[in-house]
Amino acid sequence: MLSTFLLFFASAAVIYLACEYFVNGVEWVGQRLNLGTTAVGTVLAAFGTALPESAVTFMAVAFGGTPEHKDIGVGAAMGGPLVLATVAYAVVGLGLMRQRRRQPAAECVTCMNADQRKLARDQGWFMGIFVFKLAIGLVAFAWKPWLGLAFLAAYGLYVRRELLADDESAAAEDLAPLKLRPRDARPGLGWACLQTLLALAVIAGASRVFVMQIEDIGSMLGMTPHVAALLLAPVATELPEIMNALIWVRQGKERLALANISGAMMIQATIPSAMGIMMTPWLLDDTLIVAGLCTMLSIGLLWLRFRRETMNLRALSAVGGLYALFAGYVGWHLHV
Repeated sequence: MLSTFLLFFASAAVIYLACEYFVNGVEWVGQRLNLGTTAVGTVLAAFGTALPESAVTFMAVAFGGTPEHKDIGVGAAMGGPLVLATVAYAVVGLGLMRQRRRQPAAECVTCMNADQRKLARDQGWFMGIFVFKLAIGLVAFAWKPWLGLAFLAAYGLYVRRELLADDESAAAEDLAPLKLRPRDARPGLGWACLQTLLALAVIAGASRVFVMQIEDIGSMLGMTPHVAALLLAPVATELPEIMNALIWVRQGKERLALANISGAMMIQATIPSAMGIMMTPWLLDDTLIVAGLCTMLSIGLLWLRFRRETMNLRALSAVGGLYALFAGYVGWHLHV
């Protein structure tokens, strides 16, 4: 048990340090490719940090030898969006409020300095895809696996929209020096890509160790692999996104922090889901349906507040309570 907890905290620390290098590298990649600030968060950063959870889903559904092992992949595909829609947004909200309380000159501690209309559109995209994903999990039909291609196409359309968005790229003078080339005022694209890929490799390895410790902790708590995959594993695999967001919050880059979360949500709604739909029956049980409903409730609240441009950091932080509500349901379900 001691070694499990030591590896748990050590891998979390490694993930955080690697995310520092990843965030720094991906900002320079975006700057050298002349990508808009939002696209850096929604596409480059989100795609990179989504690799660990996508790998967990793929390994479970593609190589799982039993239905129980394949259920781990389905649980991860449903649990990832739940964690992002609740815990990740709450962490960003709480982090921003804490950051502003430390700034005596801050005019408004709970106000948001982001394009709420843009965030509302992202939630709308996610909501439409997620409702469809939830609905087909309630019925069985022969050609369901082919619908996985539709989810991949939906993500492709989203990426195209983000890359074509009219948004200014970050100026080189506004970025911290590339950590591999601290004396170079304008490092080349090759160095930026190298640092980003090396950081991703470390994140992937440390995330795998972190997930293994989560699974062991789940066993200690008497959870089945299915429940552990739904409740605990997504918290572990979404850790890089949450770490990235916290780093950008600390740097005062609110737009990038929120864009990273919304971009990761789109990936979670499409790519892992496509794998699950193409390689499993994709039939959701009661626990998975409740997870989906909690996700939808959170997204509905976020979409409504963003669309009306009335979202503040206190309300953003409050959506984390829905994850606590789901955890309470799982505890009651296990008890019964």
